[in-house]
Amino acid sequence: MNKLLALFFTLSFVHPFILSPVIHAELAVYNGVYYTTDAITSTAEVSSITSQTELTIPDSIQVGTRFYRVTGIGEEAFKGCKALKEIVLPASLEYLWRNAFEGTGLWQNKANWVDGTLFIDSCLIATNKSIAPRYKVPANTRLIAAGAFQGNKTVTRVELPESVKRLDNDIFRDCKNLTKVVIPASVEWIGQDAFLNTGIWLNDKKWKKGALYIDGCLIAVNKQAPAKFIFKDKVPTRLIAAGAFRGAKQVRSLELPDGIRIIPVACFYQCAALSEVLVPSSVKRVERLAFAECENLKAATLPADLDYLGVGAFSMCRNLKSQVLSDNLTGLPTACFFRCASLTTLRLPQHLLIIGDGAFAGCTNLEEPTLPQSLQSIGEKAFAACSRFREIVIPPTVTVIKKAAFIDCIHLTRITLSDQLYAIDDETFKNCIALDRIILPPALYRIGTEAFMSCRELFEIVIPSHIKELYDGTFAHCINLYRVTLNDNLTAIGNGTFYHCPQLKEINVPDSLMTIGEEAFLDCKSLTQPLLPEHVTVGKNAFKGCKR
Repeated sequence: MNKLLALFFTLSFVHPFILSPVIHAELAVYNGVYYTTDAITSTAEVSSITSQTELTIPDSIQVGTRFYRVTGIGEEAFKGCKALKEIVLPASLEYLWRNAFEGTGLWQNKANWVDGTLFIDSCLIATNKSIAPRYKVPANTRLIAAGAFQGNKTVTRVELPESVKRLDNDIFRDCKNLTKVVIPASVEWIGQDAFLNTGIWLNDKKWKKGALYIDGCLIAVNKQAPAKFIFKDKVPTRLIAAGAFRGAKQVRSLELPDGIRIIPVACFYQCAALSEVLVPSSVKRVERLAFAECENLKAATLPADLDYLGVGAFSMCRNLKSQVLSDNLTGLPTACFFRCASLTTLRLPQHLLIIGDGAFAGCTNLEEPTLPQSLQSIGEKAFAACSRFREIVIPPTVTVIKKAAFIDCIHLTRITLSDQLYAIDDETFKNCIALDRIILPPALYRIGTEAFMSCRELFEIVIPSHIKELYDGTFAHCINLYRVTLNDNLTAIGNGTFYHCPQLKEINVPDSLMTIGEEAFLDCKSLTQPLLPEHVTVGKNAFKGCKR
């Protein structure tokens, strides 16, 4: 991945101009091939390979108990693999990159280039200057790689077959002599900058009222587009290209044409003046960053049967006040409502399985939602700095609360954990300064580093029997913590675990304890240093400031 957009709260997700939809990514290895897998969509993308001469990419891979459909070949996935001479691509493939094959044995073999084109397994990978100026893509072509024609100065006209469904990123970019492309009705997707700096793009006569259309497809708008944008009606707009409106800061309102099924990647990205969008019921997918940084957007009513919401779809829409989510949605992806500071109410889908990393981070006015009983995963920083939360009940299907999920929820007073919970990750409740009571479930086997740091109102903690180690800073700065009950299986207390707990007065020392880390009880002014068994190793300043 060559272009990344780093968000606040250390969240990172794929830049709006990137093709790959694999965002909630975990690396997996299957038969010597590295994949990134997406838990929400159950899809996988080839990311790299070991040195191989022949390769067959399967339609799906199994990772643990889950199956992932292989839909993509990622950027530079095979680049420079000179040994790769043969490859079989899966029928499930939906996209691939030209530069994935650059420098491979497939690319370097001149016999694979025919009439200025490189085809691999019925996929058009790349073109060169030997191509016919008026080029007709063969009828059996199933995919065209992102950037396949990019920079080609020879081609002047391209006719696409009905077999092609996608025109991906940069496909004709910088083809300055390209003046005509025939787009068939089969095409359902046009990627970012597909026609940027082509002869079509550079021809002022092609732009009508600030919009560029090709065969009923809205490719882009420019600064001449009116504040109240009206779609072309004589030839109905059947699809909108990814990023078509991005940066169109003058557009204030519009009604999407009926029949549009997808609001594509970064469609309205950084449309600062956009305040209202009417979305027809035909829309089934809102792709990643579709409305990101539309800082004046107040309403974008989504269809009741929406099937997919993409990463960062409404991120940093700071004036968005409410949103209704379809019950068809089973996953809310990374940063989908990140920093929507005016968002106050939200009903989560009743069959929701996954809340992604940072999904609601920085939603400072959001009232706590009811987490559905179907929920299985709460991502890192999912609700970070949701400062109006007061009480949360974690469903029994959630077995791990991930890193910093509720960090900085400063008004959260109570959280109910299920008996099935077995791990609280690092910083999960850090700086939840109003949290005054929590019962740790008996199945819990891990409490992460700084998990409860600066929970200033906590009074008592009982450590469950499966916990064998308390990590660094877990309860540091819990200034009202009075009593801690350790279990009989505990072997280690980490560095600064109870640092600056000045009210801590009662703590037992089990015989199982072997180590106490540096500054573990530093500045616990009310604690009388306990008698320790001889076998316990005590770190520097572990009890400094305690009573003797």
